[in-house]
Amino acid sequence: MINTLKKLLGLGPKVNYADLVKNGAIILDVRSPGEYKQGHIKGSINAPLNELSKHISKIKKDSPIITCCASGMRSASAKNILKSNGFEQVYNGGGWSSLQNKIQ
Repeated sequence: MINTLKKLLGLGPKVNYADLVKNGAIILDVRSPGEYKQGHIKGSINAPLNELSKHISKIKKDSPIITCCASGMRSASAKNILKSNGFEQVYNGGGWSSLQNKIQ
């Protein structure tokens, strides 16, 4: 029960995003195309949250996926959508600019 509470509160083990990227993780940026054009992580894929269902079939289920957005709210929703569609290795990277700092 304590582990479940920790997981819900985001207090679980720390994720090494740099290692995930080095090992082939896909960075899925779920912001709008306009936001994405203003700045994004090189190599990331833009799939706006409101259109994510259209992109699910194009995303490899066997690769780790890191979701990101502006603040972490939409990326958390995207993580839940992907998990509910059978993706197992999905991580909420939060805001794209802070994620960029974590992977460098």
